[in-house]
Amino acid sequence: MGRLVTVAACALRQWALDFEGNTDRIIESTRQAKAAGARLRVGPELEISGYSCNDHFLEPDLYLHCMEMLARILEDETCHGILLDIGLPVTHRNVNYNCRVVCLDGKILFIRPKMHLANDGNYREMRYFTPWLRPTEWEEFHLPKNLQKLQGSTHVPFGDCVISTPDSCFGAETCEEMWSPDAPHIPMTLDGVEIITNSSASHFSLQKLDTRLKLIGEATRKCGGVYMYSNVSGGDGDRLYFDGCAMISATANYLRKALNFRSMRSTLSLQLLTLKSPDEENFNLRRRPTLSREPKFFSSEEEIALCTGCYLWDYMARSNSVGYLIPLSGGLDSCATAVSVFSMCRLVILAIKDQNQSVIATVKRLFGESALPRTPQELCHRVLHTIYMGMSKQSFHETRQRAKDLSEATGSYHIDLDIDSVYHAQKSLVKSSLGLDPKFKVEGGSEAENLMLQNIQARTRMVTAYEFAQILPTTRQLAGEGGLLVLGSANVGEALRGYMTKYDCSSADINPIGSIDKAALKGFIAWAQVKFDIPCLEAFLAATPTAELEPVTQEYTQSDEADMGITYAELTAFGRLRKERKMGPLSMWQHLVHVWGKDRDKGPDDQNPSLEPAEIAEKVKFFFVKYAITRHKATTLTPALHCNDYSPDDNRFDLRPFLYPPFWQSWSFKRIDRELARIEQARKKS
Repeated sequence: MGRLVTVAACALRQWALDFEGNTDRIIESTRQAKAAGARLRVGPELEISGYSCNDHFLEPDLYLHCMEMLARILEDETCHGILLDIGLPVTHRNVNYNCRVVCLDGKILFIRPKMHLANDGNYREMRYFTPWLRPTEWEEFHLPKNLQKLQGSTHVPFGDCVISTPDSCFGAETCEEMWSPDAPHIPMTLDGVEIITNSSASHFSLQKLDTRLKLIGEATRKCGGVYMYSNVSGGDGDRLYFDGCAMISATANYLRKALNFRSMRSTLSLQLLTLKSPDEENFNLRRRPTLSREPKFFSSEEEIALCTGCYLWDYMARSNSVGYLIPLSGGLDSCATAVSVFSMCRLVILAIKDQNQSVIATVKRLFGESALPRTPQELCHRVLHTIYMGMSKQSFHETRQRAKDLSEATGSYHIDLDIDSVYHAQKSLVKSSLGLDPKFKVEGGSEAENLMLQNIQARTRMVTAYEFAQILPTTRQLAGEGGLLVLGSANVGEALRGYMTKYDCSSADINPIGSIDKAALKGFIAWAQVKFDIPCLEAFLAATPTAELEPVTQEYTQSDEADMGITYAELTAFGRLRKERKMGPLSMWQHLVHVWGKDRDKGPDDQNPSLEPAEIAEKVKFFFVKYAITRHKATTLTPALHCNDYSPDDNRFDLRPFLYPPFWQSWSFKRIDRELARIEQARKKS
């Protein structure tokens, strides 16, 4: 029997720039780890400052405050008697590093800077930090004066260090280093390290957990030993959601894994593990090592429900707002946003029953002196406001009824109104000022008139939504201060295509579904219909997507896919190839000729269309032309919760120009035409 030791990996609800709150959570997690008998505690990446500080990482004040908070932790005697692995940014010789500070009994043992920085997708660590490029080397770090007194010395080791103890050896790596082909844990284990910690700020994407678990499992399968993974939990002030999921793995077996999507509280993953060295003197049958267990995975539909629900709660609680408002159109997208808020309410009710004091405190702020809610519908009626804004000629009775039915099922505070008077006032303004009486296309109007009249309605809905969001807390006499946050409902395909009015209801405070495609949203609604017991969702799934901005006639009913000139499934395919596969027009066409071409070899699960190369070329060209023309709209997109890796988020994930040369005259399109001609010539010869 080897020696036994208890270790703890934390998933903390940190918040960018919340220095004192973050420090309090670090101290509390340390106390909990000690109470459970742990001898090693590891926390998330940059846990003192919070991860999503962005350009605040360029400010010297931030580094000063982090050192002040580190001193507070070292001074706290309740944090003594346990080895601490703490994350914070450190300035060394006027260079900024992303560091782990390893401490014991109020003393710093060493500072370990990150060697491989995350610099793709949502990450820009090279903008703020410098990687440590000297493996297995260290030098002296000059401590600030406040830490010199606590340390009893002026310098500590700074670099690629590990700790050897009488019964084991410990080393630390940080987030991206696990994903690197030259991962530091490999030379560490070859050098005798048994326990490796990984402190991460790994954001959520749909079905990403499986990849993360495979990397952790491979680390210990190849190298042996124990791998402790810690991650941030919740929304920390940006578009990203961190799903926590602290876990511990030994030789590719998952001994302990905290549930992800537990952002409503910080979590601790504890494990009693066996080290190799014998311990005959202290052998104890009552202490048993943690047994391995299979990790729990969620379906994509469950992940959408959990991720959006947890993120929306964090956003509402931390912004001190009093609730949400959704322009509820009766269509699938706004339905998905409303169901996401309902999912949030379900999670909150579970947290209240679980005596989560942080959640209870926020709910008390929302309910004042009233009793705590007992059902999701009761909470939803307090925090969710839905508003159907119809038009007499354009709106269907069915969409109005669907909005009402969903409101009743979820319990939202619902308003049903028409915006005809505002619309006609704006239309009259054009007539009196310009002498033109604009008409819809079905009434004989031009394309410009048709588009203008649609946009009047769309922008009126945006203005109306914000008006009601501002005044509803007053008219309802809600407890708490502040207004409602307006939620958007444009999906990722519409953002790619630019199928939205600039500054319409796609303009909001936050968009929980903005990086999710139509097919995934349909799957989510179908899942929620059963799991949340909301029968009326069936009607949303059966309805044809329509903007309802043009009058309905016997010959014409507006349809989203007809208006866009492209299907939602095609948009998803183009979006993934453009962003994830990094394809321009030519390479996208070449790829799709093999995947969609009529002459391809079809497998049993092949559901792709069968098209001629010329037809595929037309679709690819159409997509890029429309993308370029409407690219400017992406610069004002509502901040969207990141859920997919082909999001067109203009903030920092998908950086593109917003004024393109005409694609129809581009060299890329000419090359496609040249290849098409070559294919046609080859066919004629054969």
